[in-house]
Amino acid sequence: VAICKPLHYGTLLGSRACAHMAAAAWGSGFLYAVLHTANTFSLPLCRGNALDQFFCEIPHILKLSCSDSYLREVGLLVVSACLVFGCFVFLVVSYVQIFRTVLRIPSEQGRHKAFSTCVPHLAVVSLFLSTAMFAYLKPPS
Repeated sequence: VAICKPLHYGTLLGSRACAHMAAAAWGSGFLYAVLHTANTFSLPLCRGNALDQFFCEIPHILKLSCSDSYLREVGLLVVSACLVFGCFVFLVVSYVQIFRTVLRIPSEQGRHKAFSTCVPHLAVVSLFLSTAMFAYLKPPS
């Protein structure tokens, strides 16, 4: 909003809009955590509760379960994929709009200033996404 519509920034992104965006981010994260926690605590464990891992990841807990957890796992994967895909699409659409607006700035100095504002954030987001993809999409060993 600050780059695409700078003169409307105060009216479009007031405290109410910021509160709604923060509530949506916190709410979706809380819902995601509650789904995983409820699923984990409802599993009957027959092989003890000790993991040979530093991180207590969901797939390792599912291996300790006595019940057939296939449907639960697929359900959580679908919910997780929808949430991740929705966030990724929102991010890509936002950056496309930002870059389209920046490229329409007539002055070279204005474009440079706008790009210098966006590039650090884009670098952090791409670093985060690439490490997450490396951690979670690598083949199991």
